[in-house]
Amino acid sequence: MRTLRLALLFSVVATVCHAAGPSDPVNEVMRITSDNWKSAESDWKFIFDAEPLSRLFSKRFQAAYHEAAKHPAYDTDNGQPGDPFGYDVITNSQDGCPLQDLKVDEKPGKNGATDVGVSFKFWTCMDDAEIKNSVETVHFDVITEDGHPVIDDIHRYDDDESDSVYAEMQELAKGP
Repeated sequence: MRTLRLALLFSVVATVCHAAGPSDPVNEVMRITSDNWKSAESDWKFIFDAEPLSRLFSKRFQAAYHEAAKHPAYDTDNGQPGDPFGYDVITNSQDGCPLQDLKVDEKPGKNGATDVGVSFKFWTCMDDAEIKNSVETVHFDVITEDGHPVIDDIHRYDDDESDSVYAEMQELAKGP
């Protein structure tokens, strides 16, 4: 009987310890992004490939991506259309350096979402000290869907103004 109680206790503790939090999908997106920018030889992994898109992003975001993807920004070497963006949406760039000083912060957001803010230095391989020390800021709206935290939108900040990747996808879906 004692063994059964201990087994149940460990099972409950393990479940609680592995409960997903709002930062989890953001941490995975940032891990992928960081890996992508480690070096020019990095094997690029797209955060919007089918598997991470379906697991890390909300159904609303997925639907907007699929509509925007009907108008790809480029064709790939294998003849398949590329994604609707011609740049990395997290760093808002086609060029850059390895990410450094990555920081993640959670706070209550709008409409019940959690605002997961991420800051990082992206231009650390540049010579100009001002550019080298500049800090990029990205915010993720994280909601709970089907019992799991998922990203519902991404906002990049520049001079205290932000944009919305979701809104950009809606515009891209309209086509040229």
